[in-house]
Amino acid sequence: MIADKESSLDIQEMATAGLHFGHSISKIHPKMKPYLAGMKNNIHIIDLEKSREKIEEVLRIIHQFVSENKLVLFVGTKIQIRELIKETADAGDFPYVINRWLGGTITNFEIIRKRVEYMEELEKKMSDSRLKEKYTKKEITEMEEKLEKLKEKFEGLRKLKRLPEVVFVVDIKKEYLAVKEAKAKGIKVIAICDTDSNPELADYFIPANDDAISSVGYILNKVKEVILKAKSKEK
Repeated sequence: MIADKESSLDIQEMATAGLHFGHSISKIHPKMKPYLAGMKNNIHIIDLEKSREKIEEVLRIIHQFVSENKLVLFVGTKIQIRELIKETADAGDFPYVINRWLGGTITNFEIIRKRVEYMEELEKKMSDSRLKEKYTKKEITEMEEKLEKLKEKFEGLRKLKRLPEVVFVVDIKKEYLAVKEAKAKGIKVIAICDTDSNPELADYFIPANDDAISSVGYILNKVKEVILKAKSKEK
């Protein structure tokens, strides 16, 4: 577990990052009402004191999971946060999904794993120094195009060599398929939940703006720091 001092967060920094900005008042999910501080310009405002408590809880849990060598799968397919998700996952050498969630990634894991292995076999074939001697230019072009498509789907799943123990999602509403599959397999779900989301779908959640790069970046940066701390203690 990480010490309270290490996990303390500054409310002003959270406000500057925009964690408190929710959705319009018409989109409120009733389960999120306890985490609201009010509204401004028809936008619900999230209570940052409660966000801080939840972030600190999540950071402690992630530190524990990483220390126990549990596998975390990071999921965030919104275009503006894809790189943030990848960077966070890479910090722990974890798998990630930043494009479309592939149905069966968890519930039909063996099939997905075979596709990843096929991608890696094709990569190996393409790296052969005698490639141009073995195949025609047309065949090589076709293989390159196939590999590009495979990478778009499976690149982030290279390190998913077994089922994860934890799935971390940014926007539990958008990533409902990932959450549904995780719950079907009894896998823990950690999520960032905006005011239009049902936080009860997650085992651990953070009430916060899940759209703005600054907000998601603030949270994921804290997560990355904790992952690196936990990993450094393993060595």
